Amino acid sequence: MSTMPLQKPGRSKQDYQTPRDFLDAVKNKFGVKAWAWDLAADGSNRVTFERNNYFGPDHPRFRDALVQDWTKLRGDLWLNPPYADIEPWAEKCAELDCDSFSVDSIGLPRRIFFLVPASVGSNWWADHVHGKARIVFPRPRLSFDGIAPYPKDLGLIVFGEKPGYETWRWRS
Repeated sequence: MSTMPLQKPGRSKQDYQTPRDFLDAVKNKFGVKAWAWDLAADGSNRVTFERNNYFGPDHPRFRDALVQDWTKLRGDLWLNPPYADIEPWAEKCAELDCDSFSVDSIGLPRRIFFLVPASVGSNWWADHVHGKARIVFPRPRLSFDGIAPYPKDLGLIVFGEKPGYETWRWRS
């Protein structure tokens, strides 16, 4: 069995904010009223409007999202993690029983929107994404810095929806 090549952390900026126009397009496509929680953010790049509804290194209580219990969170959750090590994030999403997770205890829909490089040949994709979520490949490519498009295709992985693959022209 071959091993996957090692990531090269520290060579690129890991805390870009998701572009607002893309977030608005996602909300429109999926009927999201508001993001209930941002699962990997800081106070300056979070997508939530509630002051402390994010997990991140500068949060007063919730610094590490990977040790938190996400099953207690209600609403639609946003996750654009650092791309240097995606597997633990994908694994945590996949560990949730998405059939029961997709509706909370009072019947409100609950989903995780997970934006990551479309690494369809990686072990983490095969183990934690394929067959477990709806995967939407957005086109054209996003620009996180407002200058150039991200150099790889991305996948918007929606845990809590019926598994499948599609492409989506998010901007005309």
